[in-house]
Amino acid sequence: MIPEPLLFLPGFMCDARLFWHQIAEFSSERMVSVAPLLGDTIEEMAETVLAAAPARFHLVGHWLGGVVAMEMLRRAPERIAQIALIDVSPLPETPQAAGLREPRIVRARTGRLDEVMLEEIPPGALAPGPGSHDALAMLLDMAEALGPETFTRQSRALMRRPDQQRALRNTRVRATLICGEYDTICPPRRHEFLAELMPHAEFRLILSAGHLAPLEQPEKVTQALRDWLGAPLLLK
Repeated sequence: MIPEPLLFLPGFMCDARLFWHQIAEFSSERMVSVAPLLGDTIEEMAETVLAAAPARFHLVGHWLGGVVAMEMLRRAPERIAQIALIDVSPLPETPQAAGLREPRIVRARTGRLDEVMLEEIPPGALAPGPGSHDALAMLLDMAEALGPETFTRQSRALMRRPDQQRALRNTRVRATLICGEYDTICPPRRHEFLAELMPHAEFRLILSAGHLAPLEQPEKVTQALRDWLGAPLLLK
């Protein structure tokens, strides 16, 4: 029996390089793909990914990609075999956070993208140690490749993101919630809450990682996803 495909959705201002280790590990076993987040809203991004996705698949999303994954689960639960959410939040944007976005957009569009990215995901949101430097360097490289127009779209999509708590409470697919222990943007306690909210979910804490867990501790994230994929599928 051919395993169902595995679809990754990258986080805010990230591309497929965020999941380099997972792509390398799982591509010998099943079809693996990474979908770009195209559109001006979470809803548009979800529709665009669903339109190009396989008929049924396992879904992994990090931060913004995780928010889009939640919306996909709400819209097409029958197409998603299992879902994994990494360093994510189901909550809408707070007024305080939303108020910071437009000034950052202006600065990003005037040549200060690196500066605003280090405000969006500061070193303090990653695990201490030399590995954080490499993870942040990769983040800035991915952000530069995507550019200020993508920063603008993704920032405004996060600003207007819906509250997904009700939809997640009603989900019937197996889920894993993965979070780095040092993540201050989407902290571990929020993932523990999500695991309690969703009927068939478990929480996996990634030690010595923060908000960029797939880059900071790629082997640990891959193992968590391998355990998730290896669990028996739920009977509908």
